[in-house]
Amino acid sequence: MSKKKKQQKRARFNVASSVVLVVAVCVFVFSLYQLVSMLVPYYSGGKIYDEIKDLAITADEDGSGFQVDFDALMKENSDTVAWIRFDEPAIISYPVVKSADNNEYLTKTFTANDNKLGAIFMDMRNSSDFSDRNTFIYGHHLNVGGEMFSELLEYESESFCKDHPNFYIYTPDGHVRTYTVFSAGVVKDTADNYKIEYASDAEYEEYLKLCQDSSNYTVDVELNAQSQIVSLSTCTNVRDDERFLVQGVLTATD
Repeated sequence: MSKKKKQQKRARFNVASSVVLVVAVCVFVFSLYQLVSMLVPYYSGGKIYDEIKDLAITADEDGSGFQVDFDALMKENSDTVAWIRFDEPAIISYPVVKSADNNEYLTKTFTANDNKLGAIFMDMRNSSDFSDRNTFIYGHHLNVGGEMFSELLEYESESFCKDHPNFYIYTPDGHVRTYTVFSAGVVKDTADNYKIEYASDAEYEEYLKLCQDSSNYTVDVELNAQSQIVSLSTCTNVRDDERFLVQGVLTATD
């Protein structure tokens, strides 16, 4: 092979190598951009809720003496109706809001910033004072960070439920409502488990039985027509038409 042909071949190789390198760099930069774009909302949203907790919550390191400053929360957002918290060490510890549109807080944080974390919110059809037979509260299941209602998926395990049987609702009137989990499992988003109104005591008792039957496990707790429950709903991130539903019955009010 002549020297000229070798030089031409080497030149073509160098050009091809340069093109491959440029493409690889572009792919890397684009992938990095995509990754940063995905992670930034989780970080900024998490920071917002950390600041809200610093503003409104006082508690000892072990979680005892937990108190909520609802005046401070109301100044930040007049849609505030409660604070929800699980047993320590709890990831789920957030203000609960309610608006006239169930879609509003899917992409808006407690402080009204547009963010994929959204907020923990009560169904617009429910009474803000938790006086309904069944109060629905919704929150996102996040693939990164484990915030909002992601921790609900831990209740797939019966042993986790036994170790963390209760969650707590703090209300602006100063009461703390304790709920004991009686049902946890995957349901369709159109299932009767999402029924919110009942024509009679018998219909409500049938509903409670349905929820128990839908659970991954059986919990020994009394349920009857006078029971007040809270239903916590989040996505499974497996199928678009599935939800993970954790339901607790009111067992104490302080």
